[in-house]
Amino acid sequence: MKIWIDGKLVGEEEAKVSVLSPSLNYGFGVFEGIRAYWNGENLLVFRLKDHMDRLLRSAKIIGLDVPYTADELTKAAVEVIRANGFKEDLYIRPVAYISKPQISLDVRGLQASVAIAALPFGKYLKVEGVRATVVSWRRVHTSMMPVMAKATGIYLNSIMAAVEARAKGYDEAIMLNAEGKVVEGSGENIFVVRRGVLMTPPVEDGILEGITRDTVITLANDLGLPVLEKSITREELYTAEEAFFAGTAAEITPIIEIDGRVLPKGPITQRIAEAYRRAVTGREEKYAYWLTPVY
Repeated sequence: MKIWIDGKLVGEEEAKVSVLSPSLNYGFGVFEGIRAYWNGENLLVFRLKDHMDRLLRSAKIIGLDVPYTADELTKAAVEVIRANGFKEDLYIRPVAYISKPQISLDVRGLQASVAIAALPFGKYLKVEGVRATVVSWRRVHTSMMPVMAKATGIYLNSIMAAVEARAKGYDEAIMLNAEGKVVEGSGENIFVVRRGVLMTPPVEDGILEGITRDTVITLANDLGLPVLEKSITREELYTAEEAFFAGTAAEITPIIEIDGRVLPKGPITQRIAEAYRRAVTGREEKYAYWLTPVY
């Protein structure tokens, strides 16, 4: 497999980083997850430029100097996919990190390397729906960590949540913030339907500003289903008529149980999921601007 690193395509065995990298030791890095879909005729990368823009915003938030533009990184992603000749659904992982060794926590003046890998990827969560639980680990607070950045170090929080959920026999975690409001899954945004209204937590509650979340809001509005961005309590979560996770890996995944409370795969979730699938595979011309053809 070929990987793009700082302008060069190298073999996977050549993609190395120092064990003393502050990115490895201290979590000082940023990354993205991007999907590409093979529709039988071409490979379409979904919202590629938007993801690279967010990568650079994340880097700016944590003070990581990335020496590439979003357009350069977009072209690099297409280059690495073509170099591998993929013609199947993919997951693309750009990561900006410090490749050189350093023990000091003073990372000022260090320039990032960027690596972009792509690999075949299927479903991340169960297509038929997942059983979720509210875990004890709280989502890190914006006063403690820069939660709007998709930073590598923050994902220890997500790992702990996911491990707890699976240890309890569930498929996925639901996290609360420090104020006890519902925020997101371990790696996905969350939407709930109550009294026919589609709702999702607002950015100011400490969520990651998800690109799939933004996609769902756009699709819902186009379907005549306005989305209410509001703080969601645990009680509202437990009395939801429908709920689903939304994320690059998770796509649109129904939540069919929360802490023993069964939820149906309702009509709103199904309409959003179908609209999303049509958009990412190029079957809706109005969303063609979201797609980057590879071949």
